[in-house]
Amino acid sequence: QVQLVESGGGLVQAGGSLRLSCAASGSIFSRGAMGWYRQAPGKQREVVATITSGGITNYAGSVKGRFTISRDIAKNTVYLQMNSLKPEDTAVYYCNAVSNKWDWGPGTQVTVSS
Repeated sequence: QVQLVESGGGLVQAGGSLRLSCAASGSIFSRGAMGWYRQAPGKQREVVATITSGGITNYAGSVKGRFTISRDIAKNTVYLQMNSLKPEDTAVYYCNAVSNKWDWGPGTQVTVSS
């Protein structure tokens, strides 16, 4: 069982940037593609971006052009660079496999003030 730990969240003004990290205790792509997810208060968890071990990426329409997902296989880490942040990006951000998920990590809170 791989443990996932997210970090890098914080409070930022609209238009600002943050870089999130997701560190895995084992082979991060052992269950295939990885994704970043977010859950805002009162809303369902949604996928934000995904990446395969080969580097193929996909993004939700709401973040396309603003967020960039990347990976460092040697470090078993996936990143999410978030630019031009908006108040509606406020949520707890998680990473996990796209399918056959591991247990969810604690997430990292991102708060964007207007």
